[in-house]
Amino acid sequence: MRQIVLDTETTGLSTAQGHRIIEIGCLELIDRRLTGREFHRFLNPDRDIDEGAERVHGISRADLENQPRFHEIVDDLLEFLGGAELVIHNAQFDVGFIEHELALMKHPQPKIIDHATILDTLTLARKLHPGQRNSLDALCKRYEVDASKRDVHGALIDSELLAGVYLAMTGGQTALSLGEEESVRAISISSSSAPRPKRPLLMKPCSKN
Repeated sequence: MRQIVLDTETTGLSTAQGHRIIEIGCLELIDRRLTGREFHRFLNPDRDIDEGAERVHGISRADLENQPRFHEIVDDLLEFLGGAELVIHNAQFDVGFIEHELALMKHPQPKIIDHATILDTLTLARKLHPGQRNSLDALCKRYEVDASKRDVHGALIDSELLAGVYLAMTGGQTALSLGEEESVRAISISSSSAPRPKRPLLMKPCSKN
């Protein structure tokens, strides 16, 4: 079974207000094990970033000036996602933004369901833990997923944490790291010039989690 754990960062919370994706991070799971393949891109949104959003992820418009636009990476992204089950926390948010980007560029298949299926871990967590906090941060604490290396808030690190949470929620411990005998060539489609600003850890707003 092929799954892709996915997260995004954006210029704001609403596509209706013209907000755009500025970072997308994806990790591949096959049969509940990380393969080492990932897709990671920072994106130039061609618009300002809301102050509130920038306080969350610490990425400024200046950081993104030399990054590609969504339409320049869309073929690689959809190829990576194609045929997989997408594991997303609060899928409505991330899927909504990706479909907004696809619609803006008039993609012939603008719906994610045309490319992959979707599993929303927020919906799953609410069924397992009704009445409790089910943000990614809360779930990391509940399932003892180590978030100590998360010194920045970003799409790729959140995908790594979500992978650990998802595996714990759906069947207990499964090895996340690759042993030498199992390692495959890690395929990173990230830009070498991607910004890595040093910034304090901040909590995402509850509407995203």
